[in-house]
Amino acid sequence: MAHENNWKNKTIENLEKDFWRLPDPETSTGLVVRCHKLRKITLDQFTIEDLRLMIGQHIGLFYLVPLAIKELQKDIFAEGDYYPGDLLNAILNIDASFWQQNAALWQEVDTLIANNRTQITVKKISFIKFDTAIQKT
Repeated sequence: MAHENNWKNKTIENLEKDFWRLPDPETSTGLVVRCHKLRKITLDQFTIEDLRLMIGQHIGLFYLVPLAIKELQKDIFAEGDYYPGDLLNAILNIDASFWQQNAALWQEVDTLIANNRTQITVKKISFIKFDTAIQKT
């Protein structure tokens, strides 16, 4: 499935055509409130931390993973709020079902890993879950 034209200028809500009900801020966690807010901002405004957070919560993956890959191509250890490589770690921990449905994206990340395997290993970032998501041919 291809992305819509100007998809980076749209919100996850607009792209997915799925509008979540705003959570009650008094009973919701900060994480839930933050994820709801991020669904309402355009993708071109996402920071590395926003990508890390939403990917870690498995929200908007079809749109956010390509953006994250672009960031990782510039810096394999792109850093959100926690540590160098936290965006990569979020990508590597996506469920296998996503990768099986998006093999071209998996291949892009697999190439990034292959080109940086030693450095990733030194940083102790595990790629085992990612490696086993799709059978390599």
